[in-house]
Amino acid sequence: MKSRRGANGASSSPATLAIDIGGTGLKASVLGPDGAMIADRVRLDTPHPASPENVLTTIVQLLAQLPGFDRIAAGFPGVVRHGQVLTAPHLGTKLWQGCPLATVLQERLGAPARVLNDADVHGFGVVAGCGLECVLTLGTGLGSALFIEGRLAPHLELSQHPLHKGKTYDEYLCEAALEAKGVKTWNRRVARAIGVVRKLINFDVLYLGGGNAEHISLKLPEDVRIVSNTAGITGGIHLWYPVNDALFAGPPPGAPGPVGKPITPRTTPRLPAAT
Repeated sequence: MKSRRGANGASSSPATLAIDIGGTGLKASVLGPDGAMIADRVRLDTPHPASPENVLTTIVQLLAQLPGFDRIAAGFPGVVRHGQVLTAPHLGTKLWQGCPLATVLQERLGAPARVLNDADVHGFGVVAGCGLECVLTLGTGLGSALFIEGRLAPHLELSQHPLHKGKTYDEYLCEAALEAKGVKTWNRRVARAIGVVRKLINFDVLYLGGGNAEHISLKLPEDVRIVSNTAGITGGIHLWYPVNDALFAGPPPGAPGPVGKPITPRTTPRLPAAT
């Protein structure tokens, strides 16, 4: 592995290419061993159609503006399991479902890659590691993540769950809703969502991030905090911490196979019906 050194002569290896894949923009930077950005964050618009090939081509274009790296951490706007995309609401699930994104990134960019949901990555960049911490990201759509004592909980796609009058969190708080309803009404919607999430999760702290968090003007409770959107990049270093290795282990024997392939039948006996 080639050593990299910063301006002060300190080793900058291993360097992590951190990628934040969004519905409207692709952002990237390179992180040093301490998780700090050693290069300015760069951005390009998300291509449309946002097929895997088009997105990968745009990521390669971003790399021309960045220094070298040894490994990759990526946040993706959808459900990701074992490095494989299950859903992509704002990029096109039909285009992405079943895409082995971690493998594709590794093969295309020439370094080992780890991929998680983008809100999960954002959360790693902001949580304190104490109690039950919830993260909501407000951007093209809505993302969510939950942490217990700093450990990532199983991903819940809260964005696709109904919130108010038949609208999902995603529909109710997305960028299109902000533009259609205006900042004042959108802020009232954010307040309603905070109240619902509080009752649902009973969080200790709720973090509001994403590009549209800057439009929040309502008075927030002490346990609700606005955080920087750069956490979608800097949180990437956590994907490579040994404590999180289990998140990227392959599926256990007997677990469901890749999308579109048969599921291995269960061998454990079913519990008897209640009488």
